[in-house]
Amino acid sequence: MLSFCLLLLASLVSLAQKPSEPKKEMVLLENEKWWGGAVVDGPKMPYSKDKFAYDEYADCKGNQSQPLFISNKGRFIWSEQPLSINFLMNTITIDAKGAELITGKSGETLKDVFNYVSTRFFPSTGKIPDSLFFTNPQYNTWIELQYNQNEKDILKYAQAIVDNGFPTGVLMIDDNWQEYYGTWEFSGTRFQDPKGMVEKLHKMGFKVMLWIVPFVSADTRVFRQLVAKKGLMFADKTKSKPAIVEWWNGYSGLLDFSNPETIEGLKSQLKNLTDKYGIDGFKIDGGNPKTYNGLYSLNDVIPNKQSELYAKIGLDFPLSEVKDTWKMGGLPIAQRLRDKFHNWDDLQLLIPDMVALGLIGHPFGCPDMIGGGEFRSFQNLSVLDEELVVRSAQVSALMPMMQFSVAPWRILNKEHLAICKNMAILHKNMGIQILELAKQSAKTGEPILRNMEYVFPGMGYEEIKDQFLLGDNILVAPIAKKGLRAREVIFPKGVWKGDDGSIVIGPSKQKIDVPLERLPWYRKQ
Repeated sequence: MLSFCLLLLASLVSLAQKPSEPKKEMVLLENEKWWGGAVVDGPKMPYSKDKFAYDEYADCKGNQSQPLFISNKGRFIWSEQPLSINFLMNTITIDAKGAELITGKSGETLKDVFNYVSTRFFPSTGKIPDSLFFTNPQYNTWIELQYNQNEKDILKYAQAIVDNGFPTGVLMIDDNWQEYYGTWEFSGTRFQDPKGMVEKLHKMGFKVMLWIVPFVSADTRVFRQLVAKKGLMFADKTKSKPAIVEWWNGYSGLLDFSNPETIEGLKSQLKNLTDKYGIDGFKIDGGNPKTYNGLYSLNDVIPNKQSELYAKIGLDFPLSEVKDTWKMGGLPIAQRLRDKFHNWDDLQLLIPDMVALGLIGHPFGCPDMIGGGEFRSFQNLSVLDEELVVRSAQVSALMPMMQFSVAPWRILNKEHLAICKNMAILHKNMGIQILELAKQSAKTGEPILRNMEYVFPGMGYEEIKDQFLLGDNILVAPIAKKGLRAREVIFPKGVWKGDDGSIVIGPSKQKIDVPLERLPWYRKQ
């Protein structure tokens, strides 16, 4: 019997290795569910008979995307180039735009097929990002300082973290620390002693990251140098006129990463920051391939490839974070979800987005900033919802990473601040276990944060989007709806010991009390 099963599995894998035609139709199997594509479509996953369409060319939807779709029946779809996919009734139509389209089957479950495709198409390197990402909370200066990043207030923010009893960790200095976009040197007017500032932050227990983007302020010295070296995207087919693109901060030139000199030039600037000031890594922002669409590169690289080449610069610096990425599966770099608004609807996106992130091959994931990272949400503090900030901290606390930006000690009352601090401490206390899961993931490629279907297949858990598993044995069931003080938790097979000391025998459904101070989580015994 064992020999027959092995022979059958080998034949399925062999079939999977045969390339399909560039365009193909697939009929859905009974009860088949699919995950994949863009992370921001996580809430729509799993895809099945409901209509869904997505063209990946020049569109990662402002976050991570991968030319991969996998199903709970062990089937997969892959191409090295952007896919166009359409789910309609019982049929999936896929077009790889002339590239090799690979479909097949390996095993019978979501986990089976993920392990196959990750090994074949985006094998793990065996490395992880800097361990501090996992063991301690992260802090980003964006919401507090916005465009007024300066030495005095950054040190004040860091000191407040310590004074309020929060664990130290990674500190990210965000937009407008620099001289100009593309001129990655500290502003002399806002930073009197950047090296001394970094040394102080290190002594306080922080590692320090700086924000960068692929944009270049026009008419600067760096801009003119890049024009001469053809290191910017072009506005015309003759490749003679540099493009000026509109982005969220204005109008700038755009780096062309198809030119190897551009890559090396940016790396040289970043290495200067690490050598001269002791900077530990970089927040690599703004690599959305949509920005490149309709422009011309030196070596005719498609927009998605530009995004990939830019993000890979972060691999030279273990303490790096990226947000807009294409085909970065299996690589040791932190991947953060896109900015969310300060509202309950966006809070409910975090779990399905994080599940999707792992299932397209990005295990080292970070949810968005606690309370939301969209800074306009915080410009009117009269609409600030303290309960939302608390529940946001709870949702993030047992994810692989957690990141603060808005200062809880500034906006919360004493009770709510204490809860947020407890969540930061919980993450730190669980840090060694999270780090061990990250190390395992670096070997296997598996997600750290997993949905119920991945760990307990065939039990009808495919549609659960409000609880998750950290590894195989820690079940987390936070509240992400305003005013709720109770919820139903679905327990898979096994004996589960709760954060409150309770013992639950699964499989079962239990309604539990969840007062504001509680994050329900359970460890399988």
